[in-house]
Amino acid sequence: MTGPRQAALFDLDGVLLDSAAAVRSTLAAVATCALGRRVMPDDLPPAALRRPRCEVLALLDVADPDDACDRWWDGAASTLPVEPFPGILAGLLALRAQGTAVGVVTVQDPDRLRWLLPPALTKLLEVVVTRQDAPPKPAPDGLHLALSRLDIPPERAVFVGDSPTDMTAARAAGVVALGAVWGWHPPAALHAAGADHLLPEPASIGPSLLNHLPPTDSA
Repeated sequence: MTGPRQAALFDLDGVLLDSAAAVRSTLAAVATCALGRRVMPDDLPPAALRRPRCEVLALLDVADPDDACDRWWDGAASTLPVEPFPGILAGLLALRAQGTAVGVVTVQDPDRLRWLLPPALTKLLEVVVTRQDAPPKPAPDGLHLALSRLDIPPERAVFVGDSPTDMTAARAAGVVALGAVWGWHPPAALHAAGADHLLPEPASIGPSLLNHLPPTDSA
């Protein structure tokens, strides 16, 4: 008799999608529209990708960052193609081929995912939980919702993220927290936030992720 089904859940930006350049360009475009002067990606404050977007825009002297994002974010971002990191699709396909459930828990808006997610990636996802489905990370609610939809218990799941909030959410949800060091935050920050293990490269995505799960009883 086989054991319970397993799940591999992922953050999206910086983990599955190589979206850093697109996000930086979008921030600069929104600031340009709000300020009426050209802002380039190189003009962004240090560690812009590690800060909330409205905080970055405020540091650029945008008076109402929330309004600026509502007005211009989606239009600016939709023109910038984003692709999965090399090896990601093959790794997810290998997970699915062995029967592992694959899903995403993201702070992205669901309407934005229609043009952000490449079709080849969408086909491999059994569940996608967005900020409109559950409170965003570091709350564990999104992970709990994804696992509930998959009917898989937390102890049979891993979550791969690239931020301290991802690690906090995973630990709170009772799943194995795996830190993606190719993302937007340094390894030390992931470790300090409670990562159970650090993954060195996108090629780490695949069936070997499940080696980090605790063994099941064979009885």
